[in-house]
Amino acid sequence: MTRAALQLLASAAALTVACSSPTAATPVATASTATSTVTARRFKGEVWADNWFAAYAGDTKIAEDSVPITTERSFNSETFSFEATYPFDLNLVIKDFKQDDSGLEYIGTARQQMGDGGFIMQVTDLSTGAIAAVSNAATRCLVVHKAPLNPACEHDANPIATCQFLSLAEPAGWKSTGFNVSQWQTASTYTEAQIGVKEGYYDITWNSAARLIWTSDLKADNTLLCKVTVTGK
Repeated sequence: MTRAALQLLASAAALTVACSSPTAATPVATASTATSTVTARRFKGEVWADNWFAAYAGDTKIAEDSVPITTERSFNSETFSFEATYPFDLNLVIKDFKQDDSGLEYIGTARQQMGDGGFIMQVTDLSTGAIAAVSNAATRCLVVHKAPLNPACEHDANPIATCQFLSLAEPAGWKSTGFNVSQWQTASTYTEAQIGVKEGYYDITWNSAARLIWTSDLKADNTLLCKVTVTGK
């Protein structure tokens, strides 16, 4: 092979190496996943209800009135603890006692009447000692049983035959985070005298932000679904 041919081969080899080995480094895309560990906090809940309640953190039941709603004058308070992670929803089922769909109590006795309800709640973040949630005028509630719609039937001899009522099923998914409650009532707040607070209420030192609530009709609204969003802020 001639000297010229050898020089030509050497030049071609150098060109190949230069093309396959760039002088500048090429950036390489890498995927990074940021992870954060959210620790559940411990909370203390305190509730007084006329007459009965059940409480859920999201879909998880965290408390239920220990006294059956059928117990006459069931005005006890409840203190309980639970774990949750901010933000979360407190979902409440609250009931005033009714003997049947007439909405009345003590039917057939001299005390036959429309009952009245009442509810108060406070939740404390045990890691900080701060009040995390209360019942107040911002609480949203839906009435799912209302009776009687015609209060004149209150003293009828057979009120189940004459009293009109409204009964709704619980909305599907209402305990879910983000469920739209904008059309639900904002709770009405009441004084201790208006509710007629009784046994159990005085066993708890209530924060001034916690208010006695119900919907707009203390007597005819018998069963409520209520939601409070707890943000931790």
